[in-house]
Amino acid sequence: MDIEKANAGATERMMEARPLLIGLGKARDVIPGMRENLLLHAGPPITWDRASGPMRGAITGALILEGKARDEAGAQALVESGEIELEPCHHHQAVGPMAGVICPSMSVYILENETHGNKSFSNLNEGYGKVLRYGAYSEDVLARLRWMEDVMAPVLAEAIAASGGIDIRALLAEALHMGDEGHNRNKAGSILYTTKLAPFVVKATRDADVASEVLRFLGENALSVLNPVMAACKAMADAAHGIEGSTIVSVMARNGTDFGIRVSGLGDRWFTAPVAVPKGLYFPGFTAEDASGDIGDSTITETAGIGGFAMASAPAIVTFVSGTPRDALNATLEMYEICYAEHKYFTMPPLDFRGTPTGIDVRKVVEKGITPRVNTGIAHKDAGVGQVGAGLVRPPMAMFEEALVAFAERYGY
Repeated sequence: MDIEKANAGATERMMEARPLLIGLGKARDVIPGMRENLLLHAGPPITWDRASGPMRGAITGALILEGKARDEAGAQALVESGEIELEPCHHHQAVGPMAGVICPSMSVYILENETHGNKSFSNLNEGYGKVLRYGAYSEDVLARLRWMEDVMAPVLAEAIAASGGIDIRALLAEALHMGDEGHNRNKAGSILYTTKLAPFVVKATRDADVASEVLRFLGENALSVLNPVMAACKAMADAAHGIEGSTIVSVMARNGTDFGIRVSGLGDRWFTAPVAVPKGLYFPGFTAEDASGDIGDSTITETAGIGGFAMASAPAIVTFVSGTPRDALNATLEMYEICYAEHKYFTMPPLDFRGTPTGIDVRKVVEKGITPRVNTGIAHKDAGVGQVGAGLVRPPMAMFEEALVAFAERYGY
C-alpha cells in the first residue's frame, strides 16, 4: 500500500473540489435520509443522557419550533422514548455550527461540488450571542428563527437561484486576502457574500422593507457566510474521504461531550475522546467556569485547511479569541508540521502568499506530538443561555493515536 500516493490523491481531491452554493430548501426535502422524527446534531453520535447543556438546549428549541415539545422536560421525554431520533449532521452530508441542530422544517443551504458531484448542506446563521446553536431557546430566539424561515428564507431561495450559483471556494480565497480565516473571522467573507446576493435579493421581493430587512440582517451579521463556508468545506473534505490507504483526516467534529475524527482510509468509523474546554476571551459577566466543553461541526474548516490553520491571514482574530498577532502567525506555521500539502487556492499574504496547511495526516500528528489548532466560539455550560465568549482549543491526542493503531491493523503495518 502506497500511503504517500493515497495521501496525495486525497489532498488533491480536497483542493480541487469546487463547491457552489446552488440553492436553499427545507431540510426534510433536500437532506438525504432526513425524516420527520429526526434531529441532526453536531459532532459524533450522542444520546440525551450524555449531551451537554447547549446541545440539550438546541434540541429543546428545535422541538419547540417543530411544535413537538413545550420545554426541556418534554424534549427529553421525546428523545429518551425514541419518538425523536438523534443523528450526526455528518451522517447526512451536512454540518451545523456549535450544537448544529437541524430539524425537518429548517431551511438549509444546498452546495454542490462541481468537480466531483457530491452535495453538502448547512442551516442558516442566526448571529452571535443568545441563539439556538449555542443552546438558547427563549421566545426572542424562536421569534428570530421564525422570521428567518417565514421572511428571509423564501427571499434567499429565490436570490440564490437567480444568481446562478456562488463559488464559495473563490469567495474564500478572496476573503483570506482581506483578513479572514474562514472560521471565527468572516467579516470580509460575509460582506462579499451579501454583496453578491444583494442585487438578486432586491429582485426577489417587491417589498422594499423586506429587502432592506434581509440585507441588513445579512450585512450586520459578520458570520452570515460561515454556514455556506462550512458546507463548502464539508463538500471538499467528503471529496477526500474513502481513499484506500490514506491517513488524511476527513472529519473533525465535536458535540460538547466528545471530539471525533474520521480518516479517509478508515471508512466511516469515528475515533473519539473527551472534549476540552476552550481557552479564550469571555463576554462581560462570564468566566471560564461558565464554559461548556468544545462543541460544533465548524472544525470542518480546519479539516479543509482554513480556520485555525489560516490564522496568519487574520491577525485581528486575536482580539476575539485572545493572543497576539505573532501567535496567529505561529499557529499557521505550526500546522504545516502535521499537514500533507499546501493549498493551491487558499493563500496568505502575510506568508508571501504561501498556501494554507491542508490535509491533516494522523501519522504526523502522532509522530510530532502536535494536535490541530482550532479557534472557536464558547457556549455556556447550561441550556438556555447562549454564547459566552470565543477562544482556542486543541483536539485530544488520544483519538489520533487510536486512529493510527486502527490504520496499522487494517493495512497490516
